Amino acid sequence: MAEMDLTPKSAVAAFEGDGGGYYIWSFPALGEANVGAGKLVLKPSGFALPHYADSAKLGYVLQGEDGLVGMVFPNTSEEVVLKLKKGDVIPVPLGAVSWWFNNGGSSNDLVIVFLGETTKAYTPGLFTYFFIAGTQSLLGGFSTDFISKSFNITKDEADEVTKNQTGVLLVKLEQGKTMPKPNALITQKLVHQLTVSATLTEKEFPFLNQAGLSANLIKLEAYAISSPIYTTDSSVQVIYVQARGGGRVQIAGLNGQSALDAEVTAGHLIVVPRFFMVAKLAGEKGMECFSVITSSRAVLEDLTGKTSVLRALSPEVLQISLNINPELQTILQSKIN
Repeated sequence: MAEMDLTPKSAVAAFEGDGGGYYIWSFPALGEANVGAGKLVLKPSGFALPHYADSAKLGYVLQGEDGLVGMVFPNTSEEVVLKLKKGDVIPVPLGAVSWWFNNGGSSNDLVIVFLGETTKAYTPGLFTYFFIAGTQSLLGGFSTDFISKSFNITKDEADEVTKNQTGVLLVKLEQGKTMPKPNALITQKLVHQLTVSATLTEKEFPFLNQAGLSANLIKLEAYAISSPIYTTDSSVQVIYVQARGGGRVQIAGLNGQSALDAEVTAGHLIVVPRFFMVAKLAGEKGMECFSVITSSRAVLEDLTGKTSVLRALSPEVLQISLNINPELQTILQSKIN
């Protein structure tokens, strides 16, 4: 089996305009692990045109306090409008049509990172979007005659429907344009605030089941370490290093070999293949990482935590397995405890 290059990577611009930009990560490890990532930056009054995608994903709000997202879920005929702010997690199920808007002040960008799985994607490792409006709208792929007859409108009206919006992906709305108000009750049900270190599965946030994904947030103080962890099923982790600080990441893989030992900084993306083990060491400014796991019921095993397998093993088995004396075994297990 060929080794996977797990070197941390930064995003590159896929689109930039007056309304903001969309940035993607594209490198072989994403495709090999069937995960993808993108980052949406909306300037004030920036609007991401309605679209659906070929992949389920989670959005995590990195910046902004007054964002809006509108969604129409498959097999429904109603739009739900949700309020977003920094620290929010929002699942985006496969096939859901969504739009995104920055309703904030004149200087505050809305920044959302999207992480998800691409097992059903056209291109493994990449999210592909299908737009309902704009110059890349799917409606533009039909003739005027088809559009006019489908909607029972005139051909002139059909031309306006398909050609009036000259924006691509993102546009900036004019001052005075009003947007629908978010529904606070539905927001509480479909959006989850994640601001402290925790693993978020469908047990804590049932809506994650619709995307088939879990989330994990780790915040480390200066020079603190998160012990080696691994998933107990065949799920993959894709990790985004947030704006605060940086540090060092090590991944151990097949045959006990080091798969990665690298310095990471804000904006880096890291893929942890299934069953591989990962540990993080914060730098002088601390370290924050948001990760998505490709299972809504993810179980992360921690080698130095209270549920550590090393703690669970009997003293005799641990001594024999590690070939250590009883004194060191006692020290090791007491430190874990």
